[in-house]
Amino acid sequence: MHGLVVKNTGSWYTVLTDDGQLIDSKVKGNFRLKGIRSTNPVAVGDCVTIVPNPEGTALITEIADRRNYIIRRSQNLSKQSHIIAANVDQALLLVTVSHPQTSTTFIDRFLASAEAYRVPVILLFNKTDLYDDDERRYLGMLVTLYETVGYECRQISAATGEGVDALRPLLSDRVTLLSGNSGVGKSTLINSLVPGVNLRTADISDAHDTGQHTTTFSEMISIGSGWLIDTPGIKGFGSFDMEPEELTSYFREIFRFSKDCRFSNCTHTHEPGCAVLQALEDHFIAQSRYQSYLSMLGDKDSSKYREAY
Repeated sequence: MHGLVVKNTGSWYTVLTDDGQLIDSKVKGNFRLKGIRSTNPVAVGDCVTIVPNPEGTALITEIADRRNYIIRRSQNLSKQSHIIAANVDQALLLVTVSHPQTSTTFIDRFLASAEAYRVPVILLFNKTDLYDDDERRYLGMLVTLYETVGYECRQISAATGEGVDALRPLLSDRVTLLSGNSGVGKSTLINSLVPGVNLRTADISDAHDTGQHTTTFSEMISIGSGWLIDTPGIKGFGSFDMEPEELTSYFREIFRFSKDCRFSNCTHTHEPGCAVLQALEDHFIAQSRYQSYLSMLGDKDSSKYREAY
């Protein structure tokens, strides 16, 4: 029997079978013997084969080949990864410039990971109704930066509905991953997009201006002719299995300038004749993007994996 994994609660997976049944399933034990270095060998969005049992549950016995996935380094296990979602058509990264502030390093790490697996990303800048003049100026700078790099940016307020309806056409006939830090408004946005789903929301902590986890598992939510994947808020985004020589190609503007470097194996950190360093000096590459690139270069240092980005 074949189906789609539509929910992952940690130990159980809900599989929507080809004939429309929802069956709670567990992973067959030998999956962990196949060299899958992941805390979750099965992810939401996976197409799987299951074998039902008399109790009404099932065992997942096979995962179909994935066409892509979004992956990050596990927070607690340096040699393992966590697959956020599989087989997605696009990702919406929800970002806030305050209440709480999403760091550019987090944004850049997410974008680079998506580039690695050819997942298009749209940046959604949320909570526009809350910002003062300084925050709006900073928001404008961020939008200009990422649009210049080549990413589509939208400004929305999930709380007031501003800009939300314009997102609906983007979701038709697509599997869309919605991701971001805790507290940026993912549950509020989904409640606005999908009437009746009634996901729990929480206030931002006044003491630390940080979000609280309201989503504790990953789930695919039907939205018209598409699917929206809701995921728990993530604090950090450590890169996984990215070689230093590959990293340049995951930063679009750095890759463009790197073609003019004197050395083909240039790391863009110190080499003479480095076109990237020259572009940085000439302000064609943003300092924040370059610092994100350097931080990801440093991920091969195993002592860094516990840091949050």
